[in-house]
Amino acid sequence: MLKIYLIRHGKTYGNSLGRYNGTTDEGLCEEGIANLTERHYPEAQGVYVSPLKRCIQTANLIYKTQKQQIIEELAECDFGDFENKNHKELADNPDYQKWVDSEGTLPFPGGENQEEFRNRCLKGFQKVVHDCIKKGRESAVIVAHGGTIMSIMDAYADAEQDFYSWHVDNGSGYEVELDEKRWQENRRELKVLV
Repeated sequence: MLKIYLIRHGKTYGNSLGRYNGTTDEGLCEEGIANLTERHYPEAQGVYVSPLKRCIQTANLIYKTQKQQIIEELAECDFGDFENKNHKELADNPDYQKWVDSEGTLPFPGGENQEEFRNRCLKGFQKVVHDCIKKGRESAVIVAHGGTIMSIMDAYADAEQDFYSWHVDNGSGYEVELDEKRWQENRRELKVLV
């Protein structure tokens, strides 16, 4: 069995303002750094991260001595015209209201659509699993984004939930387990432990 810890990056200034920060490559804010250093995280044999600064910094704080492997596909969604803005700043934008009315199913104007984003995240997760199996690892951590984690959990978790129900706070996440043999046989399911 392979245990994987899915951890959302620490808080950024944009997070504190409720902004849609996908491709915006900002670092952690002081509060985010403090919150991460106060918590205890599980040990892992492999550390995989999104290429964005906030994830790399989070992994550096939690797993100081371990080498990180960057997985490009684990990056957050490109929010396009909504990037680096919050709902108040977008309140008068008719495209934003259309997106809200669609319950988030419409593509982001000038950005990624949900299906492309989710498929990209799953491709990144599959790269991590394949690498762990190849290297004989029993545990790994992925430091990524809220949307990335929700995409993975929505597709593979053994518990049926709505996509947005898998949301996690900054610095938090899930502990999941998978059977490598079943995974390789294309029976892909994650047992949610925590």
